[in-house]
Amino acid sequence: MEHQLPPEGDWRTWVVMGGRGAGKTRAGAEWVRAMVEGARPLDPGKCRRIALVGETIDQAREVMIFGDSGILACSPEDRRPIWEAGRKRLVWPNGAVATVHTAHDPEGLRGPQFDAAWVDELAKWKKAEETWDQVQFSLRLGDDPRVCVTTTPRNVPVLKRLLASPSTVTTHAPTQANSANLAQSFLEEVMARYAGTRLAQQELEGVLLVDAEGALWTSAMLEAAHIDILPEMDRIVVGLDPAASAGAGSDACGIVVVGAQTRGPVQDWRAFVLADATVEGATPSGWARAAIAAMERFGADRLVAEVNQGGQMVGEVLRGVDPLVPLKSVHASRGKVARAEPVAALYEQGRVRHARGLGRLEEQMCRMTARGYEGGGSPDRVDALVWALHELMIEPAAKWRAPAVRSL
Repeated sequence: MEHQLPPEGDWRTWVVMGGRGAGKTRAGAEWVRAMVEGARPLDPGKCRRIALVGETIDQAREVMIFGDSGILACSPEDRRPIWEAGRKRLVWPNGAVATVHTAHDPEGLRGPQFDAAWVDELAKWKKAEETWDQVQFSLRLGDDPRVCVTTTPRNVPVLKRLLASPSTVTTHAPTQANSANLAQSFLEEVMARYAGTRLAQQELEGVLLVDAEGALWTSAMLEAAHIDILPEMDRIVVGLDPAASAGAGSDACGIVVVGAQTRGPVQDWRAFVLADATVEGATPSGWARAAIAAMERFGADRLVAEVNQGGQMVGEVLRGVDPLVPLKSVHASRGKVARAEPVAALYEQGRVRHARGLGRLEEQMCRMTARGYEGGGSPDRVDALVWALHELMIEPAAKWRAPAVRSL
């Protein structure tokens, strides 16, 4: 497949970034073969010294060397290297040698020198920075030392810096690109469980998810908030952030459904984000129908709609679709960040959980910072979420804390 072939041109590092099972290991193993064999497989002049760097010895051996897509499985019988376990190295018939090193022992890369390296799953290494630096210092043989990095993306500094380097080239593929070689039951299970989540974007689509610096919500926070089985709700509301205009180039209309368990003291209440029904490019009547349909689907008792942009028109449009819609109009007197901060605090307290399938909402959340929204356009989904959680959690808490005058 195309993403498994090294790009043309002058590069130092080739990053093969993809989802689980996308064929990254096969790409790395075939690249090592090509580096060893060259144009004439048995030509002694093509001998090379190659570093095979995995997170641990076991992972390097079981995946990179002996795995189903590893070097031995990819090598024709007459060119298959011999594994010398005692010396932790592969030796090819033409004299090329590949030695195994690990991210747990960066110092083991001091001293040896190579003209190529295959680095596997760089983004998950605990000592990634230190090990990667040692790999670079060791690549000092030959005319054009190169590195192949095969990894599932993670939001870690070493990978972000590597991808930003002008000497790096990247190929990318989702898990589905290699579906012919994967069990259908695996694909069905992971898609049913994770489709639409940020975890799926990272682990299945192979997309690097980057949290904005100083984000109010982080990927780790949102992953920890995911829940598979939703409890019964005492209240459900729909938050609505209407689009200021209609058409293909307009902002989306944020529609987010949130429920809450409101038994006991208000400080013990829990909220659950149930669905993101946001629509894009819809007419006013179109987003009104979508918001009311979300209410009916989840049995919400109220629609909470921001009216800063549309004023009285928002209510008129909604009641034109359903004259009896239970509507609460809210007017933003504070900025988006000021409204979002107390909601983010609820997440830090572990009081808000997420159903799966909210990837686009969560992507916007991870771009909302104390300085503002660091994504293109408007954080329409986040605004709708914030209004719903203000209605369910923030306002009741404010009333509970407000001092009351005791009558005599």
